[in-house]
Amino acid sequence: MTQKGITLKDVAAAANVSRATAARALNSYGYVGDETALRVIEAADRLGYRANLVAQALRSGRLPIVGFVPGDIQNPFFARIAHDIEAELRKHRHNLLIASSEENVEQEKELLESLRSLSIRGFILAPTSATDSQHIVQLAREGAPIVIIDRLAKEVHCDSVVVDNEGGAREAMDYLVGHGHRRIGLLRDESRIFTAQERLAGYQNSLQSHGITFDESLISVSRSTVEHAIEATIRLFSRRNRPTAVFTVDSLMTQGALLGLRSMGLSIPHDVSLIGFDDFNLATFTDPQITVVAQPISEIGPLAAKLLLERLAGKKVAPRHIRFPTRLIVRGSVSRLHNANPSPEPPA
Repeated sequence: MTQKGITLKDVAAAANVSRATAARALNSYGYVGDETALRVIEAADRLGYRANLVAQALRSGRLPIVGFVPGDIQNPFFARIAHDIEAELRKHRHNLLIASSEENVEQEKELLESLRSLSIRGFILAPTSATDSQHIVQLAREGAPIVIIDRLAKEVHCDSVVVDNEGGAREAMDYLVGHGHRRIGLLRDESRIFTAQERLAGYQNSLQSHGITFDESLISVSRSTVEHAIEATIRLFSRRNRPTAVFTVDSLMTQGALLGLRSMGLSIPHDVSLIGFDDFNLATFTDPQITVVAQPISEIGPLAAKLLLERLAGKKVAPRHIRFPTRLIVRGSVSRLHNANPSPEPPA
């Protein structure tokens, strides 16, 4: 039975050597004679000594752990990304430590500082703010390998993996307008988040290109949770001149919109048309199935991990910026308003 509390000092005493010699013998560094090394190893085995490998790696800066700081790990998008990053890192004998910022920039700053103090080798993160990013800039200046995903941040010069949020939102809006909709609501999260800004820009740019006046009263802002999205949907559709369609900026808000509209007795697509940004499992289990702007989510996590591993291996190149296109998947949640000009259906 292994004894507990056996230390390096105990092993050194049992082998009649100094602690430094015992450490060299057990950790395979420096010179130790064969006979002495064997005596130390036998003493360690006899006493049941187990080295604290984590502590050693922390002291040497060789701990094979990567930190991942998503906006909210409860969001299915980030949960899938985390899974894929972890799977890719495991192939290269690295582990993943996840710490969610919960879309709070102060919490993000504290998390990065804590992870840095643990000598985490590199970071993959989704910045909470597009502008309040000096803590990330400083981390990069200190030499920490960083890959940012999903969102960009001001003055942060490092590898990035994002998608064409503006283009995806614009394509969804063009599709709704092509089906005769002019009063299109937008369910979105806080503006300081990069993806929210880009998707809002896509919404506005599409309206402008079709000569439709932007109406701020058609925008309902909420936190990105199902519960808050339900409330935001009810607020938006409780008005007398309510929208004929709504575009939601992520899958949690899409689910909240579905529940909110149902609670008001509004039917999709007969009463309201709906398109959501981000595909999600339930989108094909609803009746009707939900038209969505899909991101290549299966490619984002593995690519981010590969870029970071290359940096950890010492690759010296200019920051690499990958922006994936999105795809509009047409299902059954959009109806054509009467007297609307027909428009071609994009490929599913």
